[in-house]
Amino acid sequence: MKRICNFITSWMGALVLLTALFALFVPAPLKSMGTAVINPMLGLIMFGMGMTLTGKDFKVLLQHPKEMLIGVMVQFTVMPFVAWLLVKMFSLPPDLAIGVILVGCCPGGTASNVITYLAKGNLALSVGMTATTTLLAPLLTPLLVWLLAGTLAPVDTVGMLLSIVYVVIAPIVCGILCRKYLPRFTAWVVDYLPAFSSLMIMLVVGIIVSHNADKLLSSGAVVLLVVAIHNAVGLFLGYLIARTAHLSMPECAAISIEVGMQNSGLASSLAVMHFAANPFAATPGAIFSVWHNISGALIAKIYSRQSD
Repeated sequence: MKRICNFITSWMGALVLLTALFALFVPAPLKSMGTAVINPMLGLIMFGMGMTLTGKDFKVLLQHPKEMLIGVMVQFTVMPFVAWLLVKMFSLPPDLAIGVILVGCCPGGTASNVITYLAKGNLALSVGMTATTTLLAPLLTPLLVWLLAGTLAPVDTVGMLLSIVYVVIAPIVCGILCRKYLPRFTAWVVDYLPAFSSLMIMLVVGIIVSHNADKLLSSGAVVLLVVAIHNAVGLFLGYLIARTAHLSMPECAAISIEVGMQNSGLASSLAVMHFAANPFAATPGAIFSVWHNISGALIAKIYSRQSD
C-alpha cells in the first residue's frame, strides 16, 4: 500500500494532468458527480493538513520572523497584483478574470510543502507559511477579491469569509484536535495523507474540467498561457525578493515555491460557491492545479541542484 501511495505522490503532476485530459475529452463520468462534492473534498484535504501540523510548525513564526513576514507579504501582494495585471493585459472576459484573480488572492497550497522538500528548501518555513497564509485567508482573500474583482461581479465578502472558515479553517482545527486526542489513529493515517490529498486534487480538477470541457476546448490555450505566466512570475519574484533580502538558498527556494504555488482548489471552490453566474470562473483554478505541479517538479530540480 505504501508503495502505491509513494507512486501517487511522486507522480502527482502527471496523474493530475492525465485526469484533466480524460475529463476534457471524456467529460461524462466525472461531470455526473456534480460540483457539490468539491467542498467536502477540499475539506478532507484541509483536515489531512491539520493532522500533520504540530507546535513546531507554528514556532517558525518566532524562530524566523523576518523570513515569515517576507514570505506572507509577498504571497498576498505579488500574486493578487500579478493576477489583476494579467487580466488587464489579456483583456479577459469577466468569468475568466474572476477565476484568475481568485487564484491570485488565495493562500499557499499544501502541494508546495512537497515541492519544497524535493527542492531541498527550508521545509519548516514552507509549512509555517502555508499554515499562516491559510489562517489569514478568511480575512485577506475576500478583501483582496473585492478590491480587485468587485467591478466584474458582486463579491459577497462576508459569505466568502464564512465559506473559507467552514471549508478550510474548521477542517484544519478538527485535524489538529484529531492529532492531539487520537494519536494512534493519526500516526497510522499520516503516511497515507499525501497520496489521499493527491487523489482528492485529481478529482476536483477532473470535475471542474469536465463541467467546462466545451469552453476549454475553444479557449483553453489563453487560460493556460495566463496561468503559466502567473505561476512563473510568482516563482521568480518570490525567489528574487527573498534573495534581495539576503536569505539563504533553502529559504529562497521555500518562499519562491510557496508564493508560486497557490491553493487553487480553494479558488475553484470559492468560484463554484460564490460566482455561480460565472461558471467558467472555476476553470483557472483547475488549470493552475495541473500546471503548478508540473512547474513545481521542474523548479524543484533546479533549486535542488543549486543547494548541492
